[in-house]
Amino acid sequence: MTRLAVLADIHGNLPALQAVIDDMQPFAIDHVLVAGDSVNWGPFSRQVLELITARRWAVLRGNNEFYLLDYATKRAPKHWDRFTMPAFIHAQLGSHWLNVLASLPDSLSLRFRDAPPIRAFHGIPGDPWTAINPASPAKQVQTWLGALTGGAVIGAHSHIALERRVAGWQIFNPGSVGVPLDGDFSASYMILQGQPTGWQLIEHRRVAFDYAPIYAEFERQGFVEHCGVAAQLVVDEFRTARLQVHPYQHWKQTHHPQQPDSWTLLDEFRQCPDISAHIPPAYRHLQPRLHRDPPVL
Repeated sequence: MTRLAVLADIHGNLPALQAVIDDMQPFAIDHVLVAGDSVNWGPFSRQVLELITARRWAVLRGNNEFYLLDYATKRAPKHWDRFTMPAFIHAQLGSHWLNVLASLPDSLSLRFRDAPPIRAFHGIPGDPWTAINPASPAKQVQTWLGALTGGAVIGAHSHIALERRVAGWQIFNPGSVGVPLDGDFSASYMILQGQPTGWQLIEHRRVAFDYAPIYAEFERQGFVEHCGVAAQLVVDEFRTARLQVHPYQHWKQTHHPQQPDSWTLLDEFRQCPDISAHIPPAYRHLQPRLHRDPPVL
C-alpha cells in the first residue's frame, strides 16, 4: 500500500521543512507531494527549492509562485505594482530558480498502481487563489470540483488542515508546513495511504521547529527595511501564527482606501480593539486541530 506524505505552503521556511523531513523518517513514506507555495513569506525560498528538487518530490505551483512569475510582466494585474516583496524574492532566486518555478505544473493526477488516482492542486482546479475550507458551503464545493468525476483530491492554500467529504469527493488539505495560522507554532502535514478501495488519512502531524533562524535571517537580509509594511506584517504572522496581512489589507480598504501603506496606518491598525470583522470567517475561531468530517454511520 502506497504511503504518500502531503506537504504544502512551505513558504520559504527551511527550519520547518527540515523538521518535517526528520519527522517523516519512521513512517516508511513511498513518495512526497508538495502542493504549492514552496516560496515567499519565509526567508529561505532558494534553500527550500534546492532541497525539494534534489529529493525529486512531486511539486505543484501555487499562487505565490504565480506572484513571482507574473510580477512586472504584462500578465500582472495593475494593483500588483504596489507589491514590495516579489522583486526582493527575485533577487534571492535568480533566473535559474525562476525558470524552475515556470516549469512546475498547476495540477497533478497521481496514479499509483495500488490505489485510485488522486488529484492535486493548490487551491481549486484552475484557481490557486481560492481554497476549500471548513466554512465552504457544500454546493460551492460541488461547483468548484464539478469538472472532476469524484474520488480523492488534495488542495492547500488555506493553511487549514482538513479532511472533508462532499458528494463523491474526499478532500484533504495538509495545512501549512511553513506558516501556521491557527495559533499553533508547529508545521502541519499529512500522511495518506492508498489501497484499491481508496485513500485513507493515516496521520495528521504537527511538528515543532525553531523560529530563531527565521527571525535572524529576516534581520540579516534587511527584509523589513527593503519591503516595508508588508514585510512587517509577514514577520507578525510568524510571531503570532495568525493572519495579519489579510486583516490589515481589509481594514485599510474599509477605512483608508486611498492611502498608501505607511507605518502610521500599521500602528493605527494594531491599536484596533477588535479586528474580527476583517478576518475571513473560516479563521475567526480557528483552533489548532484537524478539521475533519465526522464518520458517516
